[in-house]
Amino acid sequence: MLPHNAEPGTPGLRVSIELDSDEALRLLGSVSLGRIVFTQHALPTIRPVNHVLDAGNIVIRTHDGAALTTRTRQADGLGVVVAYEADAIDPDTHLGWSVVVTGYARLVTDPHEVARYQKLLRPWLHRSMEHAVLIHPDLITGVRLTETVG
Repeated sequence: MLPHNAEPGTPGLRVSIELDSDEALRLLGSVSLGRIVFTQHALPTIRPVNHVLDAGNIVIRTHDGAALTTRTRQADGLGVVVAYEADAIDPDTHLGWSVVVTGYARLVTDPHEVARYQKLLRPWLHRSMEHAVLIHPDLITGVRLTETVG
């Protein structure tokens, strides 16, 4: 009989180990694809995007008609609350890690900074991405999914 969290053909039990914020950000910076969660018409919306980590902040690029561009353009003060998730989990073994960052996103308005981010981050979609959105992390959580030892 298999343990309650094991599947046929997979290794033994797995455990979830909490990551500290430094390790979580390091792992997030090691991948280029994530998912941003924000509200649109008072409902949660999720979009896959590519990102770059810059001085502890997450930067993504957006286009003029994007819902996130509109939301951040309309934001006052700190910006709009968002969540950002990235992971690297093996589809066969289900081992890896996942990081979630919650914070404020704001539209970058300084033309020099936008130009710098355009050089640092190439969009993976074939469309014009003339804006940059910066996410300042306020809460960083992460887990490593690993096999138990012994």
